[in-house]
Amino acid sequence: MAAVEEEPLIATTDERPVKAMTIGAVCKALAQEFPDISISKIRYLEDQKLLEPRRTPGGYRLYAHTDVARLRTILRMQRDEFLPLRVIRQELASGRLDSGDATVPAPSAETGDGARPRRRPSMSVTGGGALYSLEDVLEDTRAEASMIAELEEYGVIKGEQRAGTKYFDETEREIIRAVTELARYGVGGRNLRVFRSSADREANLLQQILAPALRSRNVERRKEAVEALENLAAVTTHLKHLLLIRDLRKIVG
Repeated sequence: MAAVEEEPLIATTDERPVKAMTIGAVCKALAQEFPDISISKIRYLEDQKLLEPRRTPGGYRLYAHTDVARLRTILRMQRDEFLPLRVIRQELASGRLDSGDATVPAPSAETGDGARPRRRPSMSVTGGGALYSLEDVLEDTRAEASMIAELEEYGVIKGEQRAGTKYFDETEREIIRAVTELARYGVGGRNLRVFRSSADREANLLQQILAPALRSRNVERRKEAVEALENLAAVTTHLKHLLLIRDLRKIVG
């Protein structure tokens, strides 16, 4: 009979023993909030250095409460904000951590009483980030190949052809993940042209505002321009959210 992996005990600060969770137990515990969670996905996040569970001498992963909270934070940032792993890593490094039922960011001068905490946006200005094959993207996002082809047809994503293989960067992978969620409600590639057109107009506007600084030969000035570009992107994103909420209230009201 196959051996059953036991869940060893760990001690809390008040010396009351609490069971550490195996990877299977963690997966089961989070399945209600995250139906797509899987052991392979948790292991993938560990491979990406986002999780570092303790290991037994036999190699079993043991997840403490803080590990589960960190994993919950990661999954919520992926699901709710569609953040790429690179940005999630930055968010975690800045102190953002889920304390249980709600995500509680580290205190910041940019947050006020009752205000939604701002997170620093990030964009791949210099490029050179990780690339993912079509097969990897299909497995990770559970998207249909036909939907990805449709997104390429309507210019929502482009991908990159290398040695006969199609690759996508982190941003495009997260776009595909978001569109996969929208597809559950019947939103197709052709419906996304309005988002693409809106994004193009906004990018052109921000480029006009900061074009001289972005073209500057002064390294510090260009760096400041990139930071300003990211801040402006965050403000315009928040503004769009507010306008959308206002209009949706009219619909339901």
